Amino acid sequence: MQISIETERLLIRPLALSDDKGMFELDSDPEVHRFLGRKPVQTIDECRKVIEFVRQQYIDFGIGRWAVTEKENGDFVGWTGFKMMKDMVNGHTGHYDFGYRLVRRFWGKGYATESGKAALEYGVRSLKFADIYGMTDVDNVASRRVLEKLGFRYVETFAYDAEPNWRDAGAPTTWYRWEDRLQHQ
Repeated sequence: MQISIETERLLIRPLALSDDKGMFELDSDPEVHRFLGRKPVQTIDECRKVIEFVRQQYIDFGIGRWAVTEKENGDFVGWTGFKMMKDMVNGHTGHYDFGYRLVRRFWGKGYATESGKAALEYGVRSLKFADIYGMTDVDNVASRRVLEKLGFRYVETFAYDAEPNWRDAGAPTTWYRWEDRLQHQ
């Protein structure tokens, strides 16, 4: 997958195997996983498997989460972007899940919104995605705010019923649908 998106402060590109240390910093942090089922990774090999999984999504679906790095110094910030959901989630299948996750030291800088806006714009304008949803823990106010800033509209809260590695079954989860606001900008 060849993609390169640039914002004022960030670069967005495909995840690479060399992102393993950045992914480990991200996903081994218990605070990052506070709203993700509290199951941080224990080894860098777990992160390598995640990267391989995402890279396989690039092949299988032409899409997957993208790495976010700082333009100024190349530091790994986290990831943003789309995931094709083939399994049933909240009664929906065959849709794009939009998400983001940042290394804790980059929280509070507006990077989730900045990278999310650029990724959404690319997905909608260049890839012609339309059926886009986002999910977050019901108590993750900061993430809910980011989704709303990006043009997602809250639909409902549901008991999580999909892949167990992200959330515990039955956990209260918010469901957002993206509304095409880019056409008006």
